[in-house]
Amino acid sequence: MKVRVHVSLKNGVLDPQGRAIHHALEGLGFAGINDVRAGRLIELDVADDTTDEALDDMCRKLLANQVIENYRIEKVAA
Repeated sequence: MKVRVHVSLKNGVLDPQGRAIHHALEGLGFAGINDVRAGRLIELDVADDTTDEALDDMCRKLLANQVIENYRIEKVAA
């Protein structure tokens, strides 16, 4: 089973990478961009019998820092 884990910074957490992207887009002449938040995408290929609880445990223990990040688990249809 294919799984995608979307990890993003929580609101209120400074995002220097997002700020740099925002600045670069403005420098390239793109107007109307109010804010940029950068995150990451982690793709996993796991056994079909992997439980939702196990996926959540992976995120809490390793894939996301719950102090400053949120995560969302997406199961991808084959």
